[in-house]
Amino acid sequence: MKPPVTPQPWAALQRHTAARIALGRAGASLPTAAHLAFQQAHAAARDAVHRPLDDEALRAALRRLGEAPLQVHSQAADRATYLQRPDLGRRLSDASAAQLAAVQAPTVDLAFVLADGLSALALERQAPPLFEALRARLVAEGDWTWAPPVVAHQARVALGDEVGALLNARCVVVLIGERPGLSAPDSLGVYFTWAPRPGRTDAERNCLSNVRPEGLSPAVAAVRLLTLLRQARTRQLSGVLLKDESDEPRVPAASAAPALLQLLYRGGD
Repeated sequence: MKPPVTPQPWAALQRHTAARIALGRAGASLPTAAHLAFQQAHAAARDAVHRPLDDEALRAALRRLGEAPLQVHSQAADRATYLQRPDLGRRLSDASAAQLAAVQAPTVDLAFVLADGLSALALERQAPPLFEALRARLVAEGDWTWAPPVVAHQARVALGDEVGALLNARCVVVLIGERPGLSAPDSLGVYFTWAPRPGRTDAERNCLSNVRPEGLSPAVAAVRLLTLLRQARTRQLSGVLLKDESDEPRVPAASAAPALLQLLYRGGD
């Protein structure tokens, strides 16, 4: 008797990826199990988008590290507005802007914004271990200063530019829940911008994406982020002019490659 599901000959590759590959077929359709798994993943992604942030638990985790976190809100009053008006998620509410302006913080190297973004679940799961790992390395180096971390509701990435400017930070680091995918409803993104101020563009930021144990682990992300932050502080820039070369071999000093090719290889520095 012919089996109800026709397997794919490359099904063994499934063990290497969470992507939906080699699902087989039942007649001309997906097998029932694969169809149900897709629906479950889609529901998890939708739930992640609409899930409210447990800010008290997040701030408690930050306080255990010795921080005194602040809480702010964007101009998007609720989740529905946030999803329909991305522009409102990029600016602080008047009350939050006044709150940060009243802090009168001294100039610091870093400001941290922990933003719900499109997945509060990602922020709750991945931000505490990432921030803890990064903070430990900053403390060990001994020459970094930072403002009290800011937990932001209904926030987009660009909200960090206003926060960083108000807290007199040379660089702002935004930890934000990424748009959920069908295999990753809890993926965190990290964006940082040198000399933050409202109006900065995406080309002026750097990004680490897919921070989660199944992707770029928080511990590894902390190492890569600190490497980039060191470069940003030294060169006083971020964005397309700053390249993550942590996994790339360097051009040997004795290389006979033309100078232009070496310049391009090194990202233009």
